[in-house]
This record gives sequence, structure tokens and C-alpha cells, in this order.
Amino acid sequence: MDDDEKRETWEAFDELVNMTPSALDDWLATDTSRDAGQHGGGGESTGHASGRRILAILRGSRSDLSDDDYQHMRKVVGYIRRHLAQRPSGDVRDSRWRHSLMNWGHDPLA
Repeated sequence: MDDDEKRETWEAFDELVNMTPSALDDWLATDTSRDAGQHGGGGESTGHASGRRILAILRGSRSDLSDDDYQHMRKVVGYIRRHLAQRPSGDVRDSRWRHSLMNWGHDPLA
């Protein structure tokens, strides 16, 4: 990934991941967070694992990010954009849709 792609990825990630590290950490500690998303084989959901990875990215230094980190950031950006386009009608405050997005670092009500 070249420097322009890294910059674009960082900017999109920074725009779409709107939860602070402490808010995301608090959210990931809840049972609601652990229950949201797809669970393969009964373990941790994909989104919950992604949330932990997002926390590491947010808490680390931008200069220390690896190409693998940037690839994950691109995955996060894609996930958030796709799911925002699928917003259900009505009150989403306690919806699985919102909870899933929050596992990926985006609170649509923020």
C-alpha cells in the first residue's frame, strides 16, 4: 500500500470510527456487545474481535501501523459504509444493527 492509499485509508477510518477508545472499550465489555454480530463456531463474533483490533489501532501510534493494520482499517471502513446504507426504519437505539456497528467503532446515534 503506497502513502496516498494509507493517507486515504486513515482519513476514512478517522471519519467513520466515531467512538473514542474509552467508549469503545466500555462498549466491548458489555454482554450486549458480545451478543451482537455473527458468531462462527460459538466463539467471539467477528465484529467484537474487530472492535478489539480497532482499539489497538486507536491506542497505538499512527507511525507504527503495519500494512496489515491498514488492511483491517479498510475492512472497517467498508463494513461501516455498507451497514450505514442498510439503516432500518424506526428507532434504532437498541437494535442489533446499531450494536453491530458499535462493535466496529461507529455509533450511528453519536
